[in-house]
Amino acid sequence: MNKTISRKTGLKGTIKIPGDKSISHRAVMFGSIAKGDTEITGFLKGDDCMSTIGCFKKLGIDIEVGKDKVTVHGKGLKGLKAPVEILDVGNSGTTIRLISGILSAQNFDSELNGDASIQKRPMKRVINPLSLMGAEIESTNGGYAPLKIKGKKLKGIEYTMPVASAQVKSSILLASLFAEGKTVINEPVASRDHTEIMLNYFGADIKNEKGVITSTPVEELYGKNIEVPGDISSAAFFIAAGLIVPNSHIIIENVGINPTRTGIIDAFKAMGGYVNIINERKSGGELVGDIEVKTSHLKATTLEGSIIPRMIDEIPVFAVAALCAEGTTYVKDAEELKVKESNRIATMSQELGKMGAVITETEDGMIIEGGQRLKGSTVYSHLDHRVAMSCAVAGLIAGGATTIEEADCVGISFPDFYEMLEKL
Repeated sequence: MNKTISRKTGLKGTIKIPGDKSISHRAVMFGSIAKGDTEITGFLKGDDCMSTIGCFKKLGIDIEVGKDKVTVHGKGLKGLKAPVEILDVGNSGTTIRLISGILSAQNFDSELNGDASIQKRPMKRVINPLSLMGAEIESTNGGYAPLKIKGKKLKGIEYTMPVASAQVKSSILLASLFAEGKTVINEPVASRDHTEIMLNYFGADIKNEKGVITSTPVEELYGKNIEVPGDISSAAFFIAAGLIVPNSHIIIENVGINPTRTGIIDAFKAMGGYVNIINERKSGGELVGDIEVKTSHLKATTLEGSIIPRMIDEIPVFAVAALCAEGTTYVKDAEELKVKESNRIATMSQELGKMGAVITETEDGMIIEGGQRLKGSTVYSHLDHRVAMSCAVAGLIAGGATTIEEADCVGISFPDFYEMLEKL
């Protein structure tokens, strides 16, 4: 499907965005290995999270997907059954990396695979630490999916994270639930901590003292009700649009504002953007609030260091906003962008370049020239949902029409994105 976006002014209204993708994935996984029922409201029914449900159904877990809630009938830490077919993770890096930690410790063998994009996402980053715990994981594709996992008894390890990655950390923590002895993870740079928060909510024993995370095995996890907040990664597209489209005022309700995820808000505030959090509260251990955004005069900034893991998924749309800022913006320390659904440094530079943007790719990021007038063009999503949505936001400020090819890939995380944009 192609989608055409034209220039707009005055985006106004109050919206609710879909549930957080990271939390939705985890609620299903942790509910499956907990004892009793887990009821999930606000669940994101995007393609990625539905892949997680599909995998756990094949592992013998009964999961009901209703209109307003998802119910997971968990069978406890020892309740999964051997799958009779390959577990298909679709396009979901979160699914394949996290589930590897669980499957490594089972008393059965399994095989994981996904689409062409997943077969290019590096898996050695989870294979290496899990192997140190005693896991037996074979990649039949040089460190990429498909993965063959032979279930083994695992032991706790001490591991220092070479790259800030919530997926790798979570995979190790999930394996640690089944391991003998404590597992200690040294995290030099903090990454999102949804796994630690939710596992503790389910009854795990995970402590974080100044970046040293210790997981002590427990006998059992217990099912809980989870209310999934709106996904700040999805809200980011509307935050950026509200800042750069003239005469705009948007309120985005019920968004997760976990401090490990709010780098995008800090970055936009540093640029002089009006981004205000109101009605702050807690739900299931997670901070939640409403985000108010108004059109702002942005000034260039430099993104580097510890803020990068706190906004890695939001950098594509940040680049669009930076095109409208006064001065030159630098993005550094963001090599991780190269191993997402696409190489987002290359794809964003390439597609925004078609619209007249001047963006220089670097080894670990990009240099973005601000104060630019974009022109409508035909751009390609690269089947990457965040590239498609970022190009749509760019289309709102470009002269003429912008057509996004293969625009329906937004279904991975935000099936109603275009409808919500039109509502504003």
